[in-house]
Amino acid sequence: MPIIEPVMPAPDPNEAFLRLWTHHEPELRAFVRSCVPRAQEVDEVMQEVSLVAWRKFASLEDPALFPRWACLIARYEILMARRRNARDRLLLDDDIIERLAEEGAEEMSLRHHQLNALDDCIDKLPSERRELALAAYAVGTSMKALAARLGRSEGSLYQLLARIRLDLLRCVERSLAQEAHTP
Repeated sequence: MPIIEPVMPAPDPNEAFLRLWTHHEPELRAFVRSCVPRAQEVDEVMQEVSLVAWRKFASLEDPALFPRWACLIARYEILMARRRNARDRLLLDDDIIERLAEEGAEEMSLRHHQLNALDDCIDKLPSERRELALAAYAVGTSMKALAARLGRSEGSLYQLLARIRLDLLRCVERSLAQEAHTP
């Protein structure tokens, strides 16, 4: 009797796209934000980028190139948004957008490493400081209300947050330096 090997399902391209998109979306959004002046336009451009990238995902041959590929799509969508809003005074020249797009694509990997290092450093903070930092930078947080809730003055809260930011900066710099020296 012949041995029948189990048939493994083909990898789902939608799942692959979603994994790549959710992994790289923060860096891509930061790049778009650097080229588009208003938050509403950033959201609109990102929506178009996600749709175009999803439709064209089958044409991407190497998933490792996803950040650069998505950045090219974003550059095109930024230019399209710029043309739609041509009468607006707050627009960047096409050549500046081209340069920003090229730099953004090159820096996405660096930003990814920096964000990972920051996440690791936030995890290393003592729980009280970690919770304070996360609360202070949560959407809709008022420093005045947070200071009152903690029984501190606003000034002392700002000083404490400055020390936490400095600790995080030093930790990220150490982490990146160690990563650079690790083969």
